[in-house]
Amino acid sequence: MSKQYPDWVDPWKAAEGSRTFSGTMPLDRMPRLVPLLATVEGEASFTAAFAFDKQTRVTVQIEVEARLPLICQRSLEPYFEPISRSTLLGVVESLEEESLMPENYEAVLVQHGRLALAELVEDELLLGLPQVPRNPEFNEAELPTESADQARPGQRNPFDNLAEQWKDLGRDKPK
Repeated sequence: MSKQYPDWVDPWKAAEGSRTFSGTMPLDRMPRLVPLLATVEGEASFTAAFAFDKQTRVTVQIEVEARLPLICQRSLEPYFEPISRSTLLGVVESLEEESLMPENYEAVLVQHGRLALAELVEDELLLGLPQVPRNPEFNEAELPTESADQARPGQRNPFDNLAEQWKDLGRDKPK
């Protein structure tokens, strides 16, 4: 693990000094992300550059990269999802300030006048996760296919009960 950054940052002091923090962070240090991963091995690299914009708002340009171990929802096998995000954050002290942020900023709320860099990195990784993890290298053609009409001998089709109920209503089998 490369640690060239503090755990907590005063964003106003960091912006005054035009500070940039960077390093790598282990995935097991991200409690909201861990349950979504296949394993907790690995790390994310990041850079967070603090500055003031033209309206003297504190901004953070954060860039995060990682290869997250996820479970493919097609094959149910683990694979690595590359995540690369770059976001411009606007620091706010209250929810009221959030509505004043320009549209191209994502608001980030300070806690007791400071920001946790680990939480910023974790937020970016969570936002970069696919809704349904799918390994792009997985070939569905390799899966055995079996239609409902080709059931194994002696195996009952789970929809047979519905077909029987449909017949009891005096109707033909639906198509």
